[in-house]
Amino acid sequence: MDSIKLIIEEHKLLGDQLFKLAKSELIKTYRASAFGWAWALVKPTVRIFVFWFAFTVGLRAGKPVEGYPYILWLVAGFLPWFYMQDMLNGGAGCIRKHNHLVTKMKFPVSTIPTFVSISHLYVHWVLLGITIVLFMAFGFMPDIYYLQIIFYMILMFVFFTIWGLLAGLLAAISQDFQNLVRSFTQAIFWMSGVMYNVDIIHNPTIRLLLKFNPITVISGGYRKAFIYKQWFWEDPVELGCFCVTLIVFTLLALWAFKHLRKEVPDVL
Repeated sequence: MDSIKLIIEEHKLLGDQLFKLAKSELIKTYRASAFGWAWALVKPTVRIFVFWFAFTVGLRAGKPVEGYPYILWLVAGFLPWFYMQDMLNGGAGCIRKHNHLVTKMKFPVSTIPTFVSISHLYVHWVLLGITIVLFMAFGFMPDIYYLQIIFYMILMFVFFTIWGLLAGLLAAISQDFQNLVRSFTQAIFWMSGVMYNVDIIHNPTIRLLLKFNPITVISGGYRKAFIYKQWFWEDPVELGCFCVTLIVFTLLALWAFKHLRKEVPDVL
């Protein structure tokens, strides 16, 4: 409880500055490139096109889903993945990246993952807007199911901000942890539900285990809003699995914050 109170106090102390820091983080990320903000859109566009081409043209497996073209099904699941991928890697390296804040300014450590997460969320909002326009261009207008995108976005933000605190502290103590995360990111991608619908897996044990993966739940949640037209409460098992994972990672993050935050400035 003491750790929770301290984290809340540190966030209250900065308040609106977190959003300013997030904006500054975003500007610094793309300032050095000639195309600037365009790179935030080019990278996901190219990646989606490559997978669409491979599965639709190459493997001829990209069939329409629920009456929606395969490219739209792909986009709906990939949309949250780009944020989650950035936080998997960026969250693990956020404290090391901003070590000057910790060592020279005695900046509240718990707030660093938060403004980093917010900066990635800004890009996610832009991609979300483009996705909605893309669906409209194909003749699929927004409906009431789009409202639950907000719900899944909140779950995604909360979980990966907590992940950023846990992974950021561990990576600050040992850079090997950050290297480990980078090496497993691609494996995590293929073992989640970004590229396939886990509900069609025949083995019930594997299907259940995959639902403990937050990436599977979030990616599937966006597809429920865009493609399948299902509400989040229609699958209580999936939501329960996510809550269990969230609680476990929250406890781990609080443990890391309690035991490592005072050591981080010395290590860095």
